[in-house]
Amino acid sequence: MSPPLNGLKMTTTKHPRLRLKPGAHKRLRTGHPWIYSNEVAMDTVAKALVPGGVVTVEDAGGTPLATAHFNPKPLISARLLDAAPDVAIDAAWFAARLQHAQSLRQKLTAEPFYRWVHAEGDNLPGLIVDRCGDVVVAQPNTAGMDLAMPDIVAAIEKLIAPKAIILRGDSSYRALEGLDDVTRVLLGDVAPPIKINENSRTFFADPLGGQKTGWFFDQRDNRAFVATFAKGAAVLDLYTHTGGFAVACAAAGAKSALGVDGSALALDLATKAATANKVAETCKFQRADVFDFLEAAHQRKDKFDVVVADPPAFVKSRKDLKPGLQGYRKLARLCASMTARGGIFFIASCSHNAPLAEFTEAVARGIGDAGRAGRILRTSGASADHPVHLQLPESAYLKALTIALD
Repeated sequence: MSPPLNGLKMTTTKHPRLRLKPGAHKRLRTGHPWIYSNEVAMDTVAKALVPGGVVTVEDAGGTPLATAHFNPKPLISARLLDAAPDVAIDAAWFAARLQHAQSLRQKLTAEPFYRWVHAEGDNLPGLIVDRCGDVVVAQPNTAGMDLAMPDIVAAIEKLIAPKAIILRGDSSYRALEGLDDVTRVLLGDVAPPIKINENSRTFFADPLGGQKTGWFFDQRDNRAFVATFAKGAAVLDLYTHTGGFAVACAAAGAKSALGVDGSALALDLATKAATANKVAETCKFQRADVFDFLEAAHQRKDKFDVVVADPPAFVKSRKDLKPGLQGYRKLARLCASMTARGGIFFIASCSHNAPLAEFTEAVARGIGDAGRAGRILRTSGASADHPVHLQLPESAYLKALTIALD
């Protein structure tokens, strides 16, 4: 469960009670932060509770256990906020959690560009917050965090006095919670694009119209690692988005870097980044469907020394696992076919429903389908500002393989 923070003087208040079925409290005792709908005594009292409201969870015998957000609509009905019952979940509580998360990030990086809150990984379930300098982008993916946004905004203001706070409420998770899509500026003023500093390079993001929160901090360490192979190389960056891998490789001395993506908006920002980093002559971008591009490049027998494939989620739910793995296998086959002998192939999956072992097997089969062999140099995940909850392996969504192809 989410523990009380050291030094935090807790304020208590009386919350509505959410009673569990007999034995359903045992998993909470191990530290698991979720309660499923079939574990709740879903009586008329529970059903009448405000979706997203704060409750005190109690066991079947009426013993209070913890404080949580509750929504009777989704499968995950309650998400634990604090290991103590009847804790006031107010602006002061959020400020303490945010400050704790911020202090960790400040140990990881000297610059204020990072994933500030990674949901359950930072004991703030259902909340994503990215800090982009003096612009903060918040993504409340649960009814509880959506209701709490005024307190969250107040807490952020208290800690860093940002120029702007943006709400990105357009993730697929919100529909499960009964929430509408909404994107708006909650505080201040912002004119996209905004500048992102990463690994001593300059990039640009659109936190209002871009994907997710506008920038993917999770690939920071992977971009730096792949760039170590770029000197003198011809680089292909598939699903380049705003040019993260392509520009990093070009700045590291690649002889050429081609980024491919289907979004004109993203490619405009990638081109802007190439110019800002003085690699516009080396780094080029092409708008195309990635699989169409790969099929055509395969027919032309194009070759690259470093190939990067960072696709969107192919496995959005468990029912998508089989076709999603087939998609990764096909992607690996096509990429391997155009990676030069002795070249590097990097492939990632942001699908938490695709287990690492099965993803790795699909990639290996795809490489074999191309008549190639190789060795995994590095298996990695998200950068350290995306902490994984010890009892929630689902929070380790990103997986990546860097492979040397023979």
